[in-house]
Amino acid sequence: MTVAAPAERRWPPEVVGLGRLAHRIFRGDDPSSIITELELRLSADPSDAGAWFDLGVVHELVFDKERGLACQAQALKLSRVFRTPAERDTGLRLLMFAAPGDIATNVPVSFLLIDSDVTLDMVFLLPNEPSPDDVPDHDLAMIGACQSDANEPVLAQLEAELAEWPRPVLLSPAGIRSMERDRLWKLLDGAPGVCIPPTVMLDREQVRALAEDGAEVPVLSQRLAYPFLLRPLDSHGGHGLERIEAAADIAGYLERHPADKFFWAPFVDYSGEDGLFRKYRVVMMDGKPFLCHVAIAAHWMLHYLNAGMDVDAAKRAEEENAFATFDDVFAVRHAAALRALYERSGSEYITIDCAETRAGELLIFEAGTAMVVHDMDPADVFPYKGPNMRRVFAAFREFLGRRA
Repeated sequence: MTVAAPAERRWPPEVVGLGRLAHRIFRGDDPSSIITELELRLSADPSDAGAWFDLGVVHELVFDKERGLACQAQALKLSRVFRTPAERDTGLRLLMFAAPGDIATNVPVSFLLIDSDVTLDMVFLLPNEPSPDDVPDHDLAMIGACQSDANEPVLAQLEAELAEWPRPVLLSPAGIRSMERDRLWKLLDGAPGVCIPPTVMLDREQVRALAEDGAEVPVLSQRLAYPFLLRPLDSHGGHGLERIEAAADIAGYLERHPADKFFWAPFVDYSGEDGLFRKYRVVMMDGKPFLCHVAIAAHWMLHYLNAGMDVDAAKRAEEENAFATFDDVFAVRHAAALRALYERSGSEYITIDCAETRAGELLIFEAGTAMVVHDMDPADVFPYKGPNMRRVFAAFREFLGRRA
């Protein structure tokens, strides 16, 4: 793989991209109209790789993953490079090495580039296939492929090919791998102020064996205690995540989830004194943390979209205060824990889902590069979110500029 000289640079197919399409749909645009528009383009020109790419994204955004991946596969037959132009005059050219897959496969960087002067070129690497012969010239490269079993061949390929890359490169395969669920707790073992439960990968037979009397957790060699959590390997957004309360629940869980491998972890009750659960999404750039949202609800399986933030003014007031005080309160209280994650992972860009224990520790659920950092919430309901997220986006742009 080589960087094409500016005079020889081929113009990649342009796409609207994940971030802008998600904004349009989340804020009220009819996805069926967008699909019709893209299908009309393809009826006129079936070789329109950009239309195939965007059509795949829209299908995924309306939860038709199978059709979305089929459209993406067609796009990748036509081109391995796609461009999302800057919304303003180009000030920086970012090249992202991506892997094929659903919208959780790669760093969702396009959400961070809304109304940006950054041109994003995505170069897709396909497992067991040669890299594209050339790539667009750029100021900064970034590994977009996130940690997963499916992405491992791409990460291994990038590890070899980027060793002497002629431009600065953000993230490293080693740093990305270090934040896999069953590695992260080992990485942070003994870190000050951190609470992170052990996470163990099990196959189906090992999960089934947990139902036996006196069962021990493999790897940990400790007696099994209830409740605990199970989730399929490489699942995202809580899909397949369940709390197992008793041995009798295990057989039913395996019937519902036909995966070959699962992650096991003990359940940690992170409810506050008022009985409510609070989950924070934080992004770190060069070690500096920024708050992205706070989800508050009475149930432990907590995501921003199921927290009812839009219908509860008291929750929104608490989140607004969390934004206003984050730098002086949360970031200071958990400075040692966040610093340990940054230093031990060796990653310049990290997204974190976390909470606070009643003992005052930072409970880390997940860290990596795949989480969405966005500003799609309606301004009339969340008037404080826009200014705070624009601060995050400005910090990301400065971060790219420093690294370039």
